Amino acid sequence: MPFIYFLSICDMTKGLEKQKTLIMVVGPTAVGKTAMAIRLANHFNTAIISADSRQFYREMSIGTAKPDAEELAQAPHYFIDSHSIREDYSAGDFERDALVLLADLFKEHDTVIGVGGSGLFVRALCEGLDDLPKAPEEMREALNHRLRMEGLKSLQAYLQEIDPEYYAKADIDNPQRVVRAIEVFEASGKPMSLFLKNQSPKRPFRIITVGLNMDRADLYERINNRVDHMLEEGLMGEVQSLIEFRNKPALLTVGYAELFDYFEGKLSWVEAIDLIKQNSRRYAKRQITWFKKYGETTWFLPQQFDEIIEHIAQEREKAP
Repeated sequence: MPFIYFLSICDMTKGLEKQKTLIMVVGPTAVGKTAMAIRLANHFNTAIISADSRQFYREMSIGTAKPDAEELAQAPHYFIDSHSIREDYSAGDFERDALVLLADLFKEHDTVIGVGGSGLFVRALCEGLDDLPKAPEEMREALNHRLRMEGLKSLQAYLQEIDPEYYAKADIDNPQRVVRAIEVFEASGKPMSLFLKNQSPKRPFRIITVGLNMDRADLYERINNRVDHMLEEGLMGEVQSLIEFRNKPALLTVGYAELFDYFEGKLSWVEAIDLIKQNSRRYAKRQITWFKKYGETTWFLPQQFDEIIEHIAQEREKAP
């Protein structure tokens, strides 16, 4: 990480103290992270920072399972509907903005709740990102063109060849992640996994990471039901309204990519819906794998609220 950038991060978080705590709620899609974050926010009388990279965008609501109006009214939420899909907003941008916000929130609260299933954005908030090389725009355009012409499996195979370590732990069903990892390799000649081994400056506040999980069969049933509910709520119309932005990274994801292919005649309606459910289940499996390898996550069932509160209290008693 460049020295100037390190100074800027330190300046953003100046004045934060170790007794301040960020409680990070992570886990697979549809497991109940939003409900738990709201319960925790109400318990600690505090605010919620979303680290879900797709819920930032105002135009994407149904397909991202964004908190509804009733849920948003139960606790202050940040980084929900904060940007337009027309804007490019990276994990690095989020890291910078979230740290500024945290410094402000910690002036009023000893505890802030973070929530999200986007591993890269959770890491950006909790640890900071490595200084990844920036690829030329034409390189990204060429890779996105290859993605459209050859499909994701072709890029996945290439990534596995050039960086098997990153391939084994990354969300390879997310085209944005795959394209970015290939960009890094082609721009630097070095694999993404090498950059991710670098150490970032430690945050000047305590982080307690709570993972939510449940029986795999129950989770998959919840995912299938959620997809059905999204369709009933108008997911098809939402996706259709975003066709002109389909190459934006946030839209190269589950629930949107499959319906874009349906509109282009590449998939039948039944095939598209089955694929959304299948890819959502695969994404959930990848999320679980990521967070089990990430940091010091302690796992609970979604209904174990009292046990989570007890765990947080015990963690706070430990020396910072």
